Amino acid sequence: MINNKHTVTLFASIFLLPIPVFAHLGIGADHGFDEGFIHPLLGPDHLLVMIAVGLWAFGLGGRARWLLPLSFLSAMAIGAGLAFAGISVAYPEFWVALSVLVSGIIVLREWRLALTQACFVAALFALSHGFVHALEIGLDADRTHYALGFLLSTASLHGIGLAAGLLSPVILKWTRAAVAISCAAVGLTLLLGA
Repeated sequence: MINNKHTVTLFASIFLLPIPVFAHLGIGADHGFDEGFIHPLLGPDHLLVMIAVGLWAFGLGGRARWLLPLSFLSAMAIGAGLAFAGISVAYPEFWVALSVLVSGIIVLREWRLALTQACFVAALFALSHGFVHALEIGLDADRTHYALGFLLSTASLHGIGLAAGLLSPVILKWTRAAVAISCAAVGLTLLLGA
């Protein structure tokens, strides 16, 4: 049995970790699966949106619990494909920042969109995230393995959001609030800095 006090402490600690505010530095130092897997964990912009999508999917229930994450993963792969093909997307960092802010609102307000609409919104978020992730890949990178790494990492973060839905109602409420506030803080910081 998980102690509720320890669960709250764990989630609070995650949001207080000293990590960079923005993971998209354009360094081009990522080379393979390991780097692809780690990259989404390095910036709260990616981390928060992916956990928020899992929380949102859990709240919607039913088929949304697998279709929402699947929509995100599919569109993220398409976004990466656009970057790999050299097709530009206007203001991708802006769209990533906006997705963080909107994800916080969705989690806080527990938006109950129709499944098709929810999947469309998740896919819109994911396109910019996939595009920006792919831009981080170095010229000598193994694109396939890097992409597999960041897709697996993303799926894992969605799983964390889904698993959070299994917490007691009180802890879930506080977890949703912590994710929403973190999304608002990071999203606004990124939008104001853009």
